[in-house]
Amino acid sequence: MQRYFVPEEGWKENSIRITGDDRHHINRVMRMQSGDSIICNAPAGTAAVCTITEVTDQYISADIVEWLEESKELPIDVTIAHGLPKGDKLELVLQKGTELGASRFIPFQAGRSIVKWDQKKAEKKLSRYRKIVKEASEQSHRNVVPEVEAFLDFQALLEKSEEYPVKIFAYEDEAKTNDYQGLSVILSNVEPGQKIIACIGPEGGYTIEEAEAFKAHGFEPVRLGPRILRTETAPLYLLSSISYHFEELGC
Repeated sequence: MQRYFVPEEGWKENSIRITGDDRHHINRVMRMQSGDSIICNAPAGTAAVCTITEVTDQYISADIVEWLEESKELPIDVTIAHGLPKGDKLELVLQKGTELGASRFIPFQAGRSIVKWDQKKAEKKLSRYRKIVKEASEQSHRNVVPEVEAFLDFQALLEKSEEYPVKIFAYEDEAKTNDYQGLSVILSNVEPGQKIIACIGPEGGYTIEEAEAFKAHGFEPVRLGPRILRTETAPLYLLSSISYHFEELGC
């Protein structure tokens, strides 16, 4: 069943009203009509099966039939902070990272980021990125749409990290030593409900100065397996490992 995230203003007592791109998708792409069923998610994370009652060129109306009792979210709150990579790699991270359960994404300017954003470009990119995570949330039946926060410089990222009790950064030097700190060691000390920020470097990784700054601000360096991963692969490995640890290992 097709799923849509409806903003707060679209919810009434027993019905909903859908406008904008989702109205177009229901009407023009899916060719739905009155009587068809959809799932609508509210901003708070609740979801309901709804039956379409009216299709117009301005809006879609639907009645709430049944509230669903479901939770598709990771048991911990995971933020992926990603150094700006080249091309459309970040779009892949956003899409697949959403499917894998990330709570939010923070793009940041790392020392070895080849890409440079000014404010105008950042605003345009963020609009597209937020659309990507919304569509990925609908496809993967998430309860909420992950946040894509405004991009930060490195110092602002360090300051932002003070909000998190658990802080890690994927560091390739950890994969090159026998005396490494594995991800499983850190995850075993994380409690359900805690917030964790995980930083991923761009192509070329972090500078020595950035690695030292992370450590000085309470970040733990971790390796993501014994192989060196591409920048777009690392966050997906990380999220998959977190999902396995918290959602599958105890099953």
